[in-house]
Amino acid sequence: MRIQDVTLRLLRLPLIKPYRVSFRTHEAFEPILVEVRDEDGGVGWGEGYISHGYSHETIEGGWEFCLQHGRELLGRRSHDAKERITPDLVARSPCAATALVTAVEMLERHPLLRPAREARLPLVEPLGTRDLERVPDEVEALLERGFRTLKLKVGFDVDEDLAVVEAAVAALRGRGTVRLDANHAFSMEDGRRFAEALEPEGIELFEQPCASQDWDANAAVARVSRVAVMLDESIYGPDDIDRAASLEGVGYVKLKLKKLGGLDRLKDGLDRVTRHGLRKVLGDGVSSEIGCWMEACVATVTIDNAGEFNGFLKPRVRLFSEPLSFAAGALLLPAGYWPDLDHDAVAAHTVREERLAAVRA
Repeated sequence: MRIQDVTLRLLRLPLIKPYRVSFRTHEAFEPILVEVRDEDGGVGWGEGYISHGYSHETIEGGWEFCLQHGRELLGRRSHDAKERITPDLVARSPCAATALVTAVEMLERHPLLRPAREARLPLVEPLGTRDLERVPDEVEALLERGFRTLKLKVGFDVDEDLAVVEAAVAALRGRGTVRLDANHAFSMEDGRRFAEALEPEGIELFEQPCASQDWDANAAVARVSRVAVMLDESIYGPDDIDRAASLEGVGYVKLKLKKLGGLDRLKDGLDRVTRHGLRKVLGDGVSSEIGCWMEACVATVTIDNAGEFNGFLKPRVRLFSEPLSFAAGALLLPAGYWPDLDHDAVAAHTVREERLAAVRA
């Protein structure tokens, strides 16, 4: 198959309710959507949501990357097109590079996107409130929806964070567990103070205490933490996985498709985490249906804990004509499921578009 055209769209997907993390509050998701078509009319899609404050990437930079390198895919066979997106380019703009590569991988109907059997994949769900009086009611509501792993954002204020954690664990009463996520917001001092004060019961892990490039600070927190630390923002490739495995107190590594540069690279990264004897977590809470579907497919052969590919539940709009199925706290993948875009929904939420086409001989 030879790539005939590449269409880029920047979407704006309003959320059902604001999604707050330590460094920003999301009112909408703004993914770059890449669509590739071959000369026979086959189609594949990829997405990359560049969240301001998460990494060095910017939406404008990602858009320009996709324009430049999308042109270089035109007229090429799919295998050659993927090889054009080298590891160096992935390092330069991971989300944009992944959007291009995964669009081609979907066009090829990559084997990882075709799970052999029906799958039920439990999901994490964020606990939104920080009001101590409201925590018990929200916990009960999430349990009623079938969630058994809740995510609590921390990194705001040490004492307030600890109080909310205590309230959430108490409300769960052993019926589920909590993942704590600082989104790289703590200083080393505050991270250590928070980690040393945690009561481990009911807490699965403590994610990314300090800045992504401050490995010394994250290591210092991990050494004293009473809960296993997981690194996320620090992890972009094999070398980062190896480095995380060398740190005392780091028990988990989280990978996201949009940072690894494609399905094969994601699978290789997850296998590498396992070889180091660490637990692996997979998923991006700010991806739309395309990214979540792809991560869920990979999860069917790699993951044995709650997936974090829950971003598709947050926007008011779904992008698939047959939306991903959710029931009782889990994403359900029917055997043989293959999505198609809801083109009206995509068009209604597109804020920028450009089509690149090969010159026909």
